Amino acid sequence: MFNKAQELLQSYFGYSAFRPGQEQVIRSILDGENMIAIMPTGGGKSICYQIPALMLPGTTIVISPLISLMKDQVDTLIQLGIPATYINSSISIVEARERMEEAKLGEYKLLYIAPERLDSREFLQDLQSIPISLLAVDEAHCISQWGHDFRPSYLNIMRLVNYLPERPIVVGLTATATPKVREDIGRSLQIEEGNMVITGFERKNLSFSSIKGQDRLKYLTSYIKKNPLEAGIIYAATRKTVDQLYETLKKANINVARYHAGMSDVDRSIEQERFLQDDATVMVATSAFGMGIDKSNIRYVIHFQLPKNMENYYQEAGRAGRDGLDSECILLYSSQDVQIQRFLIEQSSERERMAQELEKLQLMVDYCHTEECLQAYVLKYFGETEVEACGRCGNCTDSRSSVDVTKEAQMVLSCIIRMGQRFGKSFVAQVLTGSKNKKIIEFGFQTLPTYNILKDKSSKDVSDFIEFLISQEVVAVKHGTFPTIYVTAKGKDILLGKDILLRKEAVETKQVSKGDPLFEVLRSLRKEIADREKVPPFVIFSDSSLMDMCAKIPQNEDEFLMVNGVGENKLKKYGQAFMDEIVRYCEAHPEREPILETSATPKSKPKKKTVTDSHLETYKYHQEKLTVLEISSKRDLALSTVENHLLQCSQQGMELDFSILLNEDERSAIEKAINEAGRDKLKPIKELLPDHISYFQIKIYLIMTKVSSPLVN
Repeated sequence: MFNKAQELLQSYFGYSAFRPGQEQVIRSILDGENMIAIMPTGGGKSICYQIPALMLPGTTIVISPLISLMKDQVDTLIQLGIPATYINSSISIVEARERMEEAKLGEYKLLYIAPERLDSREFLQDLQSIPISLLAVDEAHCISQWGHDFRPSYLNIMRLVNYLPERPIVVGLTATATPKVREDIGRSLQIEEGNMVITGFERKNLSFSSIKGQDRLKYLTSYIKKNPLEAGIIYAATRKTVDQLYETLKKANINVARYHAGMSDVDRSIEQERFLQDDATVMVATSAFGMGIDKSNIRYVIHFQLPKNMENYYQEAGRAGRDGLDSECILLYSSQDVQIQRFLIEQSSERERMAQELEKLQLMVDYCHTEECLQAYVLKYFGETEVEACGRCGNCTDSRSSVDVTKEAQMVLSCIIRMGQRFGKSFVAQVLTGSKNKKIIEFGFQTLPTYNILKDKSSKDVSDFIEFLISQEVVAVKHGTFPTIYVTAKGKDILLGKDILLRKEAVETKQVSKGDPLFEVLRSLRKEIADREKVPPFVIFSDSSLMDMCAKIPQNEDEFLMVNGVGENKLKKYGQAFMDEIVRYCEAHPEREPILETSATPKSKPKKKTVTDSHLETYKYHQEKLTVLEISSKRDLALSTVENHLLQCSQQGMELDFSILLNEDERSAIEKAINEAGRDKLKPIKELLPDHISYFQIKIYLIMTKVSSPLVN
């Protein structure tokens, strides 16, 4: 029976082998056992129930807490040729009723539902009419009151299990669960500890960094500008900070979106869609965003402010690199964020949970200050005992040289003490830099020996230096209505010359991935297809699949099937279009060779005839006056493949019948858009046109008017 599971993994999902833990979970489910799977984000939890869903009779119910996650997963399954749908508050009552009736008729292998649906007795009665073999509880940590995202509706899951005419197999899945939360999940779902698979919490493709005592905004802007084509999430603790960052980055000409609970549902949905579709490369958001995002090509996650606990941080940081490619997780620490999080905890927590939440916050602060391996710190937090240094985090790879800043520190510490240790860092910085602030004159601080002692520095630079002193526990913050700073015992030793203080050079921003021209060509093609099919680009192919294409240079169907993430369905829908693009690129760059050998790669390169002759068959139908849509249907090829064939024909000097490809209204609209946007790039032209006019038609118009067009957008 398990051989069938391996066949389905290859044919639907395009993978030749299961990841660690998947096989054990799937075997157990197929043997009728209830299971708990604890796997890191990106570790392939969904396959643990999607493969059994294809093999077991009836329908699999998936309980998922987030609407956007359901939509992403259902979109992906449909692209793979697997019948699936969801029922949640984003659809109308009529749509929900239609989908439920279709589910009763057995039209879906997977039905995703929100946990709140289980509060309805009518909904439970509807589920009784569906043969349910498997119940998958996604984000199972939500079932635990000790978890970071407790959802009371999750407590009704066993009510559903007991309500159904036949008891289904139950599997709970999560990425972030401490030992106490894991115990809670097992108890709530009535699953024994022996039926728990934990593959470990380590994400080997992620590098973690904690950066203290630097200008956060300067670092953030520099990082994004060094990675302009890569998708990233910037997390902030408050809506106000999100709005401020959004406006700042927008003014810096960064393609940015934003998301927080203060926005309308419509605006949040529009912004989220822009990010999913790669129309915005950067998302600035509060923690309200991201848990339900299945976007696999996020290359970095930067926390601009301190999260309130490690569960939140690791889950949010874990949005990076879901496709397995190297990605970065950076936390920009500032002591003032501790006060912000304390305030948020005190406002939102029940009294009995407050002490627990404050303890978790302190452990998060400790993470920012530790000098040990950051990944190891996280793994220990989640209960792993035998951990080694990762060798890739900011602490493990830190080779910065240090500068002696004892003298500057003594100046600042002396000023803090002379001012009575009862003011904030900004006011202290103003005194040190000689500000003529009215308040300074009122207190008489212009007479202090430390007044204007750092006149060669800006007030901002000195504030940043005080922040560094706080991070080194030389200066501490007394939290109150107005936070004030004071000198610690460690600081007094430095002031008295008993100790020295070293400061490492500023952390330099870097490029998160190396550029590959072929990758950019394939990424552009993926975006074009995704826009046409109205799905996120990562649903077509992940970045890791595109990278594998760049490495293997597949030029026939057997080779294309060897690309990671390519199954039979995606080969049929998109294979020809991507192979045609690869062939065109290789013809223009004959030096490009496969980096990786595969079992499908013959000793000598196949004749390009195997790929390129297909366009001649398409051209034959075009000469018979068939439309692109008719040729696509006739040849059972993706629309994009047929379009690429016709463009290839034109490049080879074959005449096209433009009247079949463009009607008068379309020609007129494109001409008007070109007059306004110019001919240099396709995207500005496309943005001025109705949705039904495609990039292909723009290219055809440019060919028709004998103007060479850039085949990039």
